[in-house]
Amino acid sequence: MWSAYLSAVGPVLRALPLLRLRADSRYTVADYIEAQVAKHADLPFILFEDRRITYREYNAMANRVAHWGLSVGLEAGDTIGFMMTNRAEYVPVWSGLAKIGVKAALINTNLVGSSVIHALEVAGADRLLLGAECVPNVADMADDALSNLTVYVLPEKGADAPGFPGAQDIGEALAGQPDSDPDPALRASVRTGDSAFYIYTSGTTGLPKATNFNHQKLTVGGVSGAMLGLRKGEVVYCPLPLYHGAGGIGAVMIAMGSGGAVAVARKFSASRFWDDVRRYDATGVIYIGELCRFLLNRPPDPKDGEHNLRWMFGIGLRADVWEPFQERFRIPRIVEAYGATEANVGGVNFAGKVGSVGKIRGGLLLRYDVERDELVRDAGGRYVECRAGEVGELLGRIPVGSKSMLRQFQGYTSAEATEKKILRDVKKPGDAWFRSGDLLRKDEQGYYYFVDRIGDTFRWKGENVSTQEVAEALSAFSGVETANVYGVEVPGHEGRAGMVALALEGGRNAPFDLRAFYELAVSTLPSYAAPVFVRLQSESDVTGTFKLRKVSLRDEGFDPGATDDPIYVRDDAARTYVRLHDTADAEVR
Repeated sequence: MWSAYLSAVGPVLRALPLLRLRADSRYTVADYIEAQVAKHADLPFILFEDRRITYREYNAMANRVAHWGLSVGLEAGDTIGFMMTNRAEYVPVWSGLAKIGVKAALINTNLVGSSVIHALEVAGADRLLLGAECVPNVADMADDALSNLTVYVLPEKGADAPGFPGAQDIGEALAGQPDSDPDPALRASVRTGDSAFYIYTSGTTGLPKATNFNHQKLTVGGVSGAMLGLRKGEVVYCPLPLYHGAGGIGAVMIAMGSGGAVAVARKFSASRFWDDVRRYDATGVIYIGELCRFLLNRPPDPKDGEHNLRWMFGIGLRADVWEPFQERFRIPRIVEAYGATEANVGGVNFAGKVGSVGKIRGGLLLRYDVERDELVRDAGGRYVECRAGEVGELLGRIPVGSKSMLRQFQGYTSAEATEKKILRDVKKPGDAWFRSGDLLRKDEQGYYYFVDRIGDTFRWKGENVSTQEVAEALSAFSGVETANVYGVEVPGHEGRAGMVALALEGGRNAPFDLRAFYELAVSTLPSYAAPVFVRLQSESDVTGTFKLRKVSLRDEGFDPGATDDPIYVRDDAARTYVRLHDTADAEVR
């Protein structure tokens, strides 16, 4: 009993000095990196394809980046845009910049043209460091967009580097830099509460915002590995992009905090996933929920379950996927979490309670009126807390006037965007709360369950429809790879009618039994929640972190003229879905 207790409590006790750091302390992630390198110098840290990079070698790579940064005039407090696909140099680059107090803005590698310029502008960066593989993302930008921008390109060893007019190839310059630790005095002006780097919101509902991510929040991430049971020398497999929090922070810091290694996939591949897990002899995997669904939808393989994984840790695993996935692939432990890069509130389900994100301390659930798109108030104008089983928006209290960084909301680079996420005078005058924008519910035992994003839930026939719950039901239909559910406006009707964009395993021309799909929908969902419209897509429309995009789909609605995808409308009399050739054909009941 005592050994189990110590294994759970020990990592927290070791993290106490980091947890107690104040915003004005001088401890940074660079100090943390150098301390971990001193302890684990000759152990592997980054595994990428055929490369095996030790902590010592990683530190040397980072140091060369730091000295290069100094050579081109970068200094503490500066920001540089950083855009690179998953490869061995990714973590050393931002680490080296942090060693001289420079913030890297980790740009999504799916962005192109003006979207890249937007990402740089909101981060306040006038320099851009590109992996050579990302040159095509900006190659077609107009000259005037680049006129005030300094661009550096870092080729990958053994790969062709596309040319880019005016850009500086820094491959040789990096190779010639010293590999010694830079003088800590170079980052003396940086404080623990300052941003270590910027991570962007996904942009599923608008242009991405640059989120502050301070040094304490980054270093404390290292304790998670010990809490998951990762031991020195063991491997965490990361198939997620390193510009995203789950991969670039979760996987990297989990490994670093325990003296483990992070095995980085160039990109997620459902067909290669389990081969990689076996190849690297991974102990743990970092996941996003849709990743698990993609894997579950693959044909069974005799080698399913042949691995040495002890745990998988991540977010967004739906209840309908959880148990089938865990059973088929023989995963001993799934640890589902809830949180966001900018959030000051979150939870971790160490108990393995299916579908739950764990117990959330310091959170508050307030009733939310989906139809009015606002929080509910009582007759006295006070916000109404949810009872067990009720769905509401999750808020996290922001300590006012405290120099402690625990549960602070650091916000975005935009003060206006930051203020929009804060709700004031909730429980008493003068208090402040972070608005998550997420709908959750809590059971009698205090376990929380994610329901939907506000804006994704819609109202139809006087009832609230959760897109996630509908998607879970429809994804059970044979041949469905993803089910993207959203509400669309229908002239002459209040609210929004349900619509689902289905990506089929064989593409949109794969055989699809509309009558059988109708029967599944109406037999497993309330009549108001069964989709009115169905759209068959050629492939899933997802972000780089497997979040389903909805905005453009909502805008296109059920107009067959807006897409080449076939669109169908529910016909209850015929008990099937029928093809729409014109919006006038849609008879919505």
